[in-house]
Parts: sequence; C-alpha cells; structure tokens
Amino acid sequence: MAERAFGIRMQRSLLEFSLPNVAVGPDPFTLSELPDNVEFVLLFFQRDHYCTNCRSQVQELADRIEAFHDRNAEVVSIVPEPADRVAEWQSTYDLPYPLLADPDAAVGDAYDQPVRFGILGKFSDFFGRMPAVVIIDRRGEEPAIVSTHKGRSTFDRPEIDELLAEVDELRTAD
Repeated sequence: MAERAFGIRMQRSLLEFSLPNVAVGPDPFTLSELPDNVEFVLLFFQRDHYCTNCRSQVQELADRIEAFHDRNAEVVSIVPEPADRVAEWQSTYDLPYPLLADPDAAVGDAYDQPVRFGILGKFSDFFGRMPAVVIIDRRGEEPAIVSTHKGRSTFDRPEIDELLAEVDELRTAD
C-alpha cells in the first residue's frame, strides 16, 4: 500500500504504541489487540482538551460511527493530555470508540502530528499542536499507513464523508 499525503504516494511502516484508553475497547489500547475484522483504523490526533473543534469532531464521529463500522473501520481519537482530562470527554460525550490519552504527545510526535510556531509550539501544545488523521490498512501481512491528513490550523480537518470515501476507495483499490 502507498501512503497518500499531499499528492505523494509512498510506503510507510506502522508504528505500534500503547496508550491508556478511557472509552470503548482495550485498555491499554494497542493496534494489535483490535479484532481481526477491523481492516482500517483511523487515528484522529486532536489538538488538546480545550479545543472546541476537537470536541465537535469527536461528537460528529460518534454520530457516524456505524458508517465506519459498516466499512470494517475503527475510529480512534488521541488527545495529548493526561487520562483524567481525557476521561472528562468520555463522561461528557459517551464516545462509542477508543479515546486515548497521550500525555507526553509521544505518539502524536511519532506519527508526525503537525506542530506550528516552531520551538514555541514544541513547548506548548496550546500554541502549536494541529489536528491530524492517519488511516492504517490492516489487511496485508503487515499493517501500513496508507493515508494522512495533517492540519495547518485547528479548523483544517477532513470532512467525515471525505474520510468514508477514502476508506471506500482503499477497500476497492486492491
């Protein structure tokens, strides 16, 4: 599989990780512990606990979760905050998919989540972390990253219908 990012196609290996999960699914969460019938995983890297666009996005994903599950795809949201803060989202929104805490933003960094404002952005997620979406294809011998969207602002996020169309295209591409 090739990764699609800004019109460039390239192979990219999957980066395994383990993070606390405050919602549905295994805790701690690892990609390898997802059921075999999950063919695609969409990782949604959020900006921070306070981001209103992030909060809207996780609720929209919850409203459309069946459309992802119908495509054998799982949604996973990753918030660069401690588990107790991320758990506040779960108690407020009751999300029907994994909601992970990445307190050191180590997984966000490993998956190249964009950070703006140079060195200032590296020291403060409030100033710098931007949303990102990574699609992982688990159908092959080894799971692989096949598509990415890296936001340039907190508003720069793909629409859910675009992501569903991307999964549909990936499913029929082989």
